[in-house]
Amino acid sequence: MQGFADERFAPVRAVFEENLASDAEVGASVCVNVGGRTVVDLWGGFADTARTRPWRRDTIVNVYSVTKTVMALTALLLADHGELDLHAPVSRYWPQFAANGKDGVTVAHLLSHSSGLSGWERPISVTDLYDWEKATDLLAAQAPFWPPGTASGYHVLTHGYLVGEVVRRVTGRTPGTFFREEVATPLGADFHIGLPAAEDGRVAEMIPPDKDTPLFAEPTPLQANASGNPPFDVAVTGSRAWRGAEIPAAGGTGNARSVADVLASGGRGLLSEAGARRALEVQVEGRDLVLGLDLRFGLGFAVSGGLMPNPNTLYWGGLGGSLAIVDLDAGAAFAYTPNRMAGGLADVRGLGLAMAMWESMALL
Repeated sequence: MQGFADERFAPVRAVFEENLASDAEVGASVCVNVGGRTVVDLWGGFADTARTRPWRRDTIVNVYSVTKTVMALTALLLADHGELDLHAPVSRYWPQFAANGKDGVTVAHLLSHSSGLSGWERPISVTDLYDWEKATDLLAAQAPFWPPGTASGYHVLTHGYLVGEVVRRVTGRTPGTFFREEVATPLGADFHIGLPAAEDGRVAEMIPPDKDTPLFAEPTPLQANASGNPPFDVAVTGSRAWRGAEIPAAGGTGNARSVADVLASGGRGLLSEAGARRALEVQVEGRDLVLGLDLRFGLGFAVSGGLMPNPNTLYWGGLGGSLAIVDLDAGAAFAYTPNRMAGGLADVRGLGLAMAMWESMALL
């Protein structure tokens, strides 16, 4: 283990060290920012299955759906600057989207996974994910799977294309380019939506679970569509095609430090306080039609519903185990990025580190 942890955050260090010493991890990083100051920045283990490449300070990894939180921040930034109305119809910015009864779908519906577009109706392949125009045109043309705004249904991959196309229509730049120029570069954050080939040598290998645990024992048609169209193999994330493509729902590459830097950007002048707190505005709550969990979705994040110590807390995780949390009451941003996948939806490694963070802050 390398890096540092403020002595007041010794519980975070202890949990991370314990994880690295066990079979729970191969390699990972964890970072905590409080009040705009980094108080924990730790990394350790190995970047590959063979355990020949040490996880270094600049090692980065595919964070899967934590990418959604980063993408959502770009929409919140545009809204904060008055360039995007989150409650306006999507068709105001993307006219073709109004097809098939979607004229009433709002940008907020996209951000809160309640647009009814949790997947593509037509069968697609992984290579179609690399074709931005095809992926977005198909979504613009199809009808919602359920009445928009009535329930959430986790937009596993479509979320990034939907929100990203709105960002592209408003700014004239691809979502990855806009994020790099307006967020990552000003913050000095080593996070990428579309990774340059020159950075491939720093990327940790994603390690599949020891046991192939299906996400859903008996999937509904909606669940089967969201999780299996396109068919997906973890090995794909190690390809140049995946890393280089802009897949803003699942293809982001970074580490805990970069994710925490982005999520703490509200305290560094990128977003106004009011702009950051807009993410807390719950748009839909109840049983998610895809995940089968009771969730409260705000604008781009899930909102704590008694699961976490402070009520004004935003969070989301990725399939590989990555976790991002913004506790607006405590002024804290937390991120955890591993390369070993635990499998299923019951990975608690990141939550254990987050609980240690809250334990530490109770001592301040």
